Amino acid sequence: MGSYLNPGSKGFEESIRSEIYVDKTELIEKINAILNTRQKFVCVSRPRRFGKSMVEDMLVAYYERDEDSSKLFDKLIISRSKSYRTHLNQYDVIKVNMQDFLSTTQSVEEMLRKLNKYLIYDLTEEFEEVRFRDEADLIQVMRDVFAKTRHSFIVLLDEWDCLFREYKQDVEAQRKYLDFLRAWLKDKDYVALVYMTGILPIKKYGSHSALNMFTEYSMTDPGNLAEYFGFTEREVKALCAEYKMSFEEAKAWYDGYHLVTHTKDGDVCHSMYSPKSMVDAMTRYRFGTYWNQTETYEALKVYIQMNMDGLKDAVVRMLAGEKVRINTKTFENDMTTFATKDDVLTLLVHLGYLTYDSVLETVMIPNKEVSQEYVNAITTMDWHEVANSVENSRKLLESLWAMDEKAVADGVDRAHKEVSILQYNDENALSCTINLAFYFAREYYTIIRECPGGKGFADICLIPRKLHVDKPAVIIELKWDKEASGAIAQIKRKDYVDAVKDYRGNMLLVGINYDRKSKKHDCVIEKIEDYGA
Repeated sequence: MGSYLNPGSKGFEESIRSEIYVDKTELIEKINAILNTRQKFVCVSRPRRFGKSMVEDMLVAYYERDEDSSKLFDKLIISRSKSYRTHLNQYDVIKVNMQDFLSTTQSVEEMLRKLNKYLIYDLTEEFEEVRFRDEADLIQVMRDVFAKTRHSFIVLLDEWDCLFREYKQDVEAQRKYLDFLRAWLKDKDYVALVYMTGILPIKKYGSHSALNMFTEYSMTDPGNLAEYFGFTEREVKALCAEYKMSFEEAKAWYDGYHLVTHTKDGDVCHSMYSPKSMVDAMTRYRFGTYWNQTETYEALKVYIQMNMDGLKDAVVRMLAGEKVRINTKTFENDMTTFATKDDVLTLLVHLGYLTYDSVLETVMIPNKEVSQEYVNAITTMDWHEVANSVENSRKLLESLWAMDEKAVADGVDRAHKEVSILQYNDENALSCTINLAFYFAREYYTIIRECPGGKGFADICLIPRKLHVDKPAVIIELKWDKEASGAIAQIKRKDYVDAVKDYRGNMLLVGINYDRKSKKHDCVIEKIEDYGA
């Protein structure tokens, strides 16, 4: 056992002993299927807080030859697989966290020299019976070991992309690093599997990649590994039941990463939750923002304040709950090369600040926790009008509950003036303004736009979550150059209240109209007492 060669199962043992452990060992069966095949090169990119390192600890414990780890896996899901015993503890495993080498060196050359030196040390110590042609050459050392033992290696690289994040502008350093990885791993008989994890997909250079042998799984294209990118809805429901926490609140706070797997039988959408946030919420018995324990809003701020045409408009629309269409194909998989706003938005998908729908080709802010990071960033920028709108949304919601029609109309007027970057020329723009104006409603409500009910679709429905049943449900109908009272009449005529037919309690019917001549909004509010009683 060495520091990097067959480093032991301690990391996985700690995961299993933790208060919350979610069994993801079924992933091993998928990895077993590609060992020693042309598909043996795997690169999985996903944000921080999504369990990348834990997966590598699991793979080390399962594959490495120096330990019998059956006691760890015999009661886990993988033990039911036909391939379980075939590959258990059958390989020499090299596990490297590239960040460890990068952070203790001053250049990419020094980093790679140190990596070579440390790996060779472990290999020559473990295989002292092997005669090495060149003990200073990592590739030749691994060739010699394989020639003698016929045992191929599994190579696990964590934080493989750290150099691209810290040497953002140094293209030559990036090329040297990629060339090293290619020379070390590509077309080598001693490789049974390479499993790399990081935040970014593999960097593109021109029309090809230096690491084109890899199959990539990312937040924009998770392939058949989507359900292993985080906690699934089924797993979150089980945790909420065990800890007696509201699943509805967990969904509002941490859901929203909708990853699509394309299969021969059609598309399968997986709702994924951040493992770190879910574990913190359960063990602390409190829903809240745990994002900033691993990363601050400053990281987000750097990108959303870039001077890209249409970027600010896109962020405002998403903050209001809208989806924005983007093209992810031009993103060059780094943190500096941005030709359009779509490149910035694609990076934010990989960082976990947005979620991508590969069917509709749209992005949106995934959940309440991440949305708060946008608010945190915006309040420290020069987007004062957006920050003011969000801040005023609390008072506007209180005015709505008080059925103060004038105050609601004035509040929407103010939001319209503040968010002047939006092209205010139809009901879609009006809807965006209303949603941003009522931003604070997310504290209590599930907000549904174009909610089906009765004989059509209600523009906006605010449905109180179970922990907030003291708040009234709200149905909002929007009009453009008509009458707010006509909106109320439409809600009744088309029976939009059917959209919340399972709700029991007080309900507010709200009509809001915008008059283009006066550039004013007017509002009418009616109350239904004890709906559904």
